[in-house]
Amino acid sequence: MLNLERLRALHAVAENGSVAAAARTLHVTPSGISQQLNKLEREVGVPLLEPQGRGVRLTEAGRILARRTAEVLSTLAQAEAEIASLQSEVTGRVRIGALVSPSRTVLPRAIAEIRHAHPQLEITFNEGESEELLPALIRRDLDVVVVDSWSTLPVELPDGVSFTPVYDDVALLALPASHPLAENKVVALSELSEHAWATWTRGTDFHTFTVRTLRAQGFDPRIEYEVAEFPTQVEFVAQGLAVALIPRLARVVPPEGVRMLDTLPPLGRDIYLAWRTDSERPAVLAAIEALRRQFDSLGDKKN
Repeated sequence: MLNLERLRALHAVAENGSVAAAARTLHVTPSGISQQLNKLEREVGVPLLEPQGRGVRLTEAGRILARRTAEVLSTLAQAEAEIASLQSEVTGRVRIGALVSPSRTVLPRAIAEIRHAHPQLEITFNEGESEELLPALIRRDLDVVVVDSWSTLPVELPDGVSFTPVYDDVALLALPASHPLAENKVVALSELSEHAWATWTRGTDFHTFTVRTLRAQGFDPRIEYEVAEFPTQVEFVAQGLAVALIPRLARVVPPEGVRMLDTLPPLGRDIYLAWRTDSERPAVLAAIEALRRQFDSLGDKKN
């Protein structure tokens, strides 16, 4: 009988691409992962890893075993969900991850609702980007995530994940009130090619979304202010230093001297709840329902 913990180590290497990344995911040392893999190789009698540059990659046998391990872990998760559904109380732990904008507006109320309804349930929360949250969901580091899909940067939802749309969002243009276009109801983004921009830091989804969107309007944006917070970006706008795109869901109250305007073209995004199909435990379902209700309370529900 193969050791499940050693199989988890192999699966983590397959999912994360390296021994070091697998160690971070499983909260052990890289040497601990290597020891588990060495023991697993002795158990199966064939090499499971081979050198690749400075790292390693799975052999054909390693890929077969990692794929079968994923099936085993999925079956165990389904069994856990079935057993948990027999309990009268919703207990255990649910780990939620979400984007920045709903983290500020929706998540505190949703988590408070869950705690009130299910006081025996342990809840943890992590904030991140869709590109971080979905892999964490697949790795089983998170149970429910709130992710987005912009019209100009659509998200790819992986196999084995269930999802439901909960909110229609849009990016608004933050302009200084003194700007010549500030009295317009709608501003064409193509008219802003000479302006400095404030947006999120390079490498984040929103930075990529901003660059891709503005390039589609015929220019490369001059991003001078990289700030990991929408209210701070708006403060740069208030000082006349930049313009910015701000999601409506962020619920930023513009300071005096800032106008929030619709754009041409309109910049929409869908907000989704996502969870592993094989992990529909009562705790996960309770979190999904609470999050759905809180998004419903905002209006603009996705049909």
